[in-house]
Amino acid sequence: MATKDPTAVERANLLNMAKLSIKGLIESALSFGRTLDSDYPPLQQFFVVMEHCLKHGLKVRKSFLSHNKTIWGPLELVEKLYPEAEEIGASVRDLPGLKTPLGRARAWLRLALMQKKMADYLRCLIIQRDLLSEFYEYHALMMEEEGAVIVGLLVGLNVIDANLCVKGEDLDSQVGVIDFSMYLKNEEDIGNKERNVQIAAILDQKNYVEELNRQLNSTVSSLHSRVDSLEKSNTKLIEELAIAKNNIIKLQEENHQLRSENKLILMKTQQHLEVTKVDVETELQTYKHSRQGLDEMYNEARRQLRDESQLRQDVENELAVQVSMKHEIELAMKLLEKDIHEKQDTLIGLRQQLEEVKAINIETYQKLQGSEDGLKEKNEIIARLEEKTSKITAAMKQLEQSSSLSFTQS
Repeated sequence: MATKDPTAVERANLLNMAKLSIKGLIESALSFGRTLDSDYPPLQQFFVVMEHCLKHGLKVRKSFLSHNKTIWGPLELVEKLYPEAEEIGASVRDLPGLKTPLGRARAWLRLALMQKKMADYLRCLIIQRDLLSEFYEYHALMMEEEGAVIVGLLVGLNVIDANLCVKGEDLDSQVGVIDFSMYLKNEEDIGNKERNVQIAAILDQKNYVEELNRQLNSTVSSLHSRVDSLEKSNTKLIEELAIAKNNIIKLQEENHQLRSENKLILMKTQQHLEVTKVDVETELQTYKHSRQGLDEMYNEARRQLRDESQLRQDVENELAVQVSMKHEIELAMKLLEKDIHEKQDTLIGLRQQLEEVKAINIETYQKLQGSEDGLKEKNEIIARLEEKTSKITAAMKQLEQSSSLSFTQS
């Protein structure tokens, strides 16, 4: 039943064509032996086959003017799924001369092949079938297993180096027709292919032998130059060896002379050491005697220091007592000054009262002269006031006496 389904037949045919195209492109490119360009027929047919595969089952989008059916929509979706594809999308949109979405899709396929990323880009696209369903029918090649097989075959194209000029090529008006004659082979073609393979193998061997010969010649020349440099360095080393031998003889003579001088210096040093030893012993005895006297002086100074420290401690204690007494005297003086100020304030108040009494007395006296009827009453008031005045005067005298006594005591 699957073979009778026309869409399944189309998918199988497109898959077979893709296999033949990719295989033929890889084999011819390897035998071609150089970077492929846009004019290479197997490469052109590969792009045509890929275009047919991507168009299979593509939905028709209706617009106001016409129906639109292009593969640029799903290819443009790769940028959102694969961040590295943003650069190729921007490059395609910036290309001058591309007016149609189909032309941009063809440019995208060529740039992806040059980047060797076509398999990676399409793999991330076929995984997202829910997004692809917006552009393809459910039976489309990109929605089925055949699409995954083609993407797997595209990995082999990474061995091919392509140098394509996209700017100067008219990609909008090209007609994508598959040339089946390229994939029809007979026995003569097979024989020619075998001969071509043999010739290519012989040429490879010839190139290998020539390369090996060139490397050997360069190795021989480098060895000759190295031998010359070694001979020069050997001659130089012989000269340096003769000079080194002469230096060794001179150094041996100097060593013998230095040894004899060293013996003389050793004898003089031993004599000097004996004399110095005697002097040191004498100085040691002198030092011991002087040390004994210094110890006695040190003990005496230490005793005096102890006595002076005790005396200083007593003086410091007495000074602390005197300081405390001074603080107590200063405190008593402050209290006495405070008492004097209070008494002076009381004296000032009494004087003010006396002035008031005098003013009242004068006023009363004036009233007494003006009023004969209240003379007796006024006289009594005057007498009382005079008595009060005398008491206040006596109190003031007493306060003045106490103040004078306080100043005298302070």
